[in-house]
Amino acid sequence: MAKKVLIVVTNHTEVHEGKSTGIWLSEFAEAHIEFTKKGYELLVASPLGGKAPVDPGSVDANTPQEILDAEKYLENTKKLDEVSAEGFDAIFLPGGHGTMYDLPDNATLQKLLRDFYEGNKIVAAVCHGPAGLVGATLSNGQPLVAGKRVSAFTDREEAQTTLDQHLPFLLESKIRDLGAIYVAAPNWTSHYEVDGNLITGQNPQSTLAVTKAVIEKLG
Repeated sequence: MAKKVLIVVTNHTEVHEGKSTGIWLSEFAEAHIEFTKKGYELLVASPLGGKAPVDPGSVDANTPQEILDAEKYLENTKKLDEVSAEGFDAIFLPGGHGTMYDLPDNATLQKLLRDFYEGNKIVAAVCHGPAGLVGATLSNGQPLVAGKRVSAFTDREEAQTTLDQHLPFLLESKIRDLGAIYVAAPNWTSHYEVDGNLITGQNPQSTLAVTKAVIEKLG
C-alpha cells in the first residue's frame, strides 16, 4: 500500500498593505517532489480550499524549474473541512508567512493534528509551518508541542526579514510560551528536530532534511 501524506497550506495573501505573502514555494515543492519520488499518495488541503497563493518573494530568476512546476498542485486544493486523518500516514505543514494568519486558530486543523498525533501518525512542519501547531492541543488539554523538542523559524531570522513588527506573533517565542523545548541552529542553516512522531524544521533550508526524516519514519 502506498503511504498517504496530507499537505496543509495557507490561503492568506497579505502581511500588510503592499506586502504580499502566501506559501514559501520551495518548502512545498521540495517536500512534494521527494514524497512523489517515493510513490506516496498526496493530498493538498487549505482552510478555504481552491487556489493557494505563493509568496512572490519565494520565486526569482534562479528558482529551479522543478520547483516552479510544483505550483500547479496549489491550483485547486481541498478544503480542510472535507478532510479527516483516516487513511493518512502523515501530515506536513510547509511555511510561508501566510501560515501565521490562517492556521493557528483553525479548529479543523487543530482537530486533524490531534487525530494524527494521537493516532500514532507523523506530524511534520517546517519554517513558519509550525504556526499551525500553536493552537493544537491533545485530548488531555495540553498543547501538542509542550515538553517536546521543536524547531521553527527563529525570532532572529524573523528580525532579518523586517516583518517581525507586522506579524500577529513571533513563532519561536510562541512555541517557547507553550512549553516546548525550542531548539535552533545559526540563522539560515539547515536544522530539524525529531521528537517521537513530531518532526519540525527551522527555515527554508531545512525542508529537505524534514522531508527525508518523514520518509525515514514512514519506512
